[in-house]
Amino acid sequence: MSEMRRKPWRRVLLKISGEALKGDQEFGIDYAFVHRLAGEIRETLECSGVQLAIVIGGGNFLRGANEKEIDRAVGDYMGMLATMINAMALQAVFEKEGLQTRVLSALEIKEVAESYIRRRAIRHLEKGRVVIFACGTGNPFFTTDTAAALRGAEIDADVILKATNVDGVYDSDPKKNPDAKLFSTISFTEALNRGLRVMDATAISLCRENRLPIVVFNLLDKGNTKRVILGEEIGTFVGGE
Repeated sequence: MSEMRRKPWRRVLLKISGEALKGDQEFGIDYAFVHRLAGEIRETLECSGVQLAIVIGGGNFLRGANEKEIDRAVGDYMGMLATMINAMALQAVFEKEGLQTRVLSALEIKEVAESYIRRRAIRHLEKGRVVIFACGTGNPFFTTDTAAALRGAEIDADVILKATNVDGVYDSDPKKNPDAKLFSTISFTEALNRGLRVMDATAISLCRENRLPIVVFNLLDKGNTKRVILGEEIGTFVGGE
């Protein structure tokens, strides 16, 4: 599996949680962080020609499954709309940084985003544009992790880059256990059997079925985004049986 990690990626899908966008704030968007992220991505794409798509979460505003006072499906649709807010913010900052960016939405919100069409998304990527997928899969009961696995398979991505606030996948929570072991590589099956927090089980199963590897890395360390897009061996590589 380490051999595969060293291959330069042609087309990648970057999965960013909504929580990552809030930085040290309790709520909302830390624009200083987003500008730093945009700068790293611009430098990376200029020197590599890698095609980049992004799936963004909405947890910095609202997580549908946590809205206990309303029906789960309604809460999930509210969460999808939160991802649209984040996608629009990313697009605005990315374009200030000189990145051509398109937002494609799984829900039809034609005044602010293009509706998702697979061929349209691929064409944007081929033209060198960053594509941001908003509103998850467009269906309740599916996470944005699953949306990342689905879109990654649809656009024929080489890898899903799962951005987190830790260095990769551990055998236990590193924030609670100082002796937690960091995996450099792990198979899909072992990740599922051990219940490791890579992505949710549906997303991991979808990646396994489509032979779409995942690299879990720390988004908060400066320079990591560039390094992981360029295929450097950081974080944890999840792939194989």
